[in-house]
Amino acid sequence: MNSISPILNIMIRACEKASKVIIRDFGEIENLQVKKKGPKDFVTKTDKRVEKILIEELEKSKKNYSFISEEIGIINNLDKDNFWIIDPIDGTTNFLHGIPHFAISIALRCKNEIISGLIFDPIKNEMFYAEKNAGSFFNNRRVRVSKKVELEDCLFATNHEGAIHSKLNLRYTGCAALDLAYVASGRFDGYFHNKINIWDIAAGVIIVNEAGGRVNDINKFSINNINIRASNNNIHNKMLENLNKF
Repeated sequence: MNSISPILNIMIRACEKASKVIIRDFGEIENLQVKKKGPKDFVTKTDKRVEKILIEELEKSKKNYSFISEEIGIINNLDKDNFWIIDPIDGTTNFLHGIPHFAISIALRCKNEIISGLIFDPIKNEMFYAEKNAGSFFNNRRVRVSKKVELEDCLFATNHEGAIHSKLNLRYTGCAALDLAYVASGRFDGYFHNKINIWDIAAGVIIVNEAGGRVNDINKFSINNINIRASNNNIHNKMLENLNKF
């Protein structure tokens, strides 16, 4: 088992506590599907409850750090060099429809550089995490991006818009955080998406980079309008050529 830093320990504890709410509420979704009203409001409440737990847990140890979160937006605290970037449930549409493919995402950005990231899939009990210069891990096991070199051998993840503009072998799963985690662990070979939010991808960026992959500079974009391209190094330029009109 790799040694885990105090910061990462804080993130893991926050995720594990928040995941209990997600797992419980996900079990209720099937009951709500038969009603005309309910599921969307229910998921929004779950999102907010999970976000509240994450913020409370992260603030226990680093009370001055600021936040960027999907539900609340930007919270400027005393320390404006360090920002927690959180997405309580990435993949809420999947959650809403009873599809077990969504994740909690937490990243720590220090002076515009993401230095820690964690993506936790509570239903499959799969945790992906990385810290700057320390490698990427999946459930305590070191992971690396794939080594494939030919596009036709690769599997890419994107969204509906990306699928329209590409002839690559694609999947779109509805969870950007897990798409990036899967690139880092070699399940996918690349990921691309336009106009995405920072909280969807912040943790995934460092996890892919620390797994030996390549990600474009997301700091060139505003936090809610990011074009991201991530893959293993061997195919990165080929992927970009394929996406030159996207």
